[in-house]
Amino acid sequence: MSAQSIEIRLIGTIAEIGQADWDACACPETADGSPPIDPFTTYRFLSALEESGSVGPGTGWQQQHLAAFIEGQLIAVAPLYAKMHSQGEYVFDHNWAHALERAGGSYYPKLQIAVPHTPATGRRFLTRPGFEQVGTQALIQGAVQVTENNNLSSVHITFCTQEEARVGEEMGLMIRKGQQFHWRNDSYADFDGFLASLNARKRKNIRKERAQAQGFGGDIHSFTGDQIQPEHWDAFWRFYQDTGARKWGTPYLTRQFFDIAQDTLRDDMVLVLAQRDGQWVAGALNFIGADTLYGRYWGCVEHHPCLHFELCYYQAIDIAIARGLATVEAGAQGEHKLARGYLPTATWSLHWMRDEGFARAVGDYLQAERDAVDQEIEILTEYGPFKRARVEEQE
Repeated sequence: MSAQSIEIRLIGTIAEIGQADWDACACPETADGSPPIDPFTTYRFLSALEESGSVGPGTGWQQQHLAAFIEGQLIAVAPLYAKMHSQGEYVFDHNWAHALERAGGSYYPKLQIAVPHTPATGRRFLTRPGFEQVGTQALIQGAVQVTENNNLSSVHITFCTQEEARVGEEMGLMIRKGQQFHWRNDSYADFDGFLASLNARKRKNIRKERAQAQGFGGDIHSFTGDQIQPEHWDAFWRFYQDTGARKWGTPYLTRQFFDIAQDTLRDDMVLVLAQRDGQWVAGALNFIGADTLYGRYWGCVEHHPCLHFELCYYQAIDIAIARGLATVEAGAQGEHKLARGYLPTATWSLHWMRDEGFARAVGDYLQAERDAVDQEIEILTEYGPFKRARVEEQE
């Protein structure tokens, strides 16, 4: 298939593409009723962001989705945004922006292929089955061309898969390597089975933390699908606002996002809430993929020792084991997760800079950073909580 036969378009809203065509590229596995591998690139999730005003005018995330067509047929899409800041990305490039601006350049606006506000690894070049290679290459070429044609500083593809990173590097983009902490399910029958894989000191510490958290004076509940009621979202919105105000200044998601999510994503979510004296006091929201539970948002209006660990990490492990899920991704950063059974895992992104001198400087930095990340992952894995035999298997 020649590159000349592929048409690249920028699409202003995901609704212009439509759910059937978008999901045929993003999650073709759902055609037979299977759950999506990645809930975040589905039409339902990205549309909820747009309809709720969580992206779009005034947010610094202006959608301009990239679409590739052959003879009028959509073969590939990428969630593309023009960015006026670097918030909500979790792959930090603020220092790059400052460096370019000190040199007299303009870093913003830039282009970002990503799921907004969501540091979860998944495909970013979404292709119909049978068009994987040609579609991915067309989208990468298209993203670079759009950047050049509009005299933008750069394009960034964040939390892509390792295979996408390899393809992008072959096409001249720069790889950035990062790390998160993920829990792996070794076919555990229950939480005690997981504990048995840990060394004695860590096992004792987790039992102590769970007992302390569960003794906070109330009860912990998990809700999914139609079990989630408006009162639960009202409570979680209070928690989310508190966390957003402390971490980001302004919460990324609007209240309407959660109402839309209840309509279209309720079966893809598990909401864990803590209740004391008839009041909801803390909560954590998880999204469900085909083989992964994604921990996304947490908040509270009362502080209780270890309740954060219980709701975000230990309850997530319980849910993953019960559902037979292979992995829990607990979000960005957080070396404190290591002691709780979450091991360091590499993450990937791709970057292209229009200015060649700036690109060389960033490339040198990324090489040094990759070496440092490799070393850190090796060291942290060595000091993980698992018995030595399990650590060797992980390596």
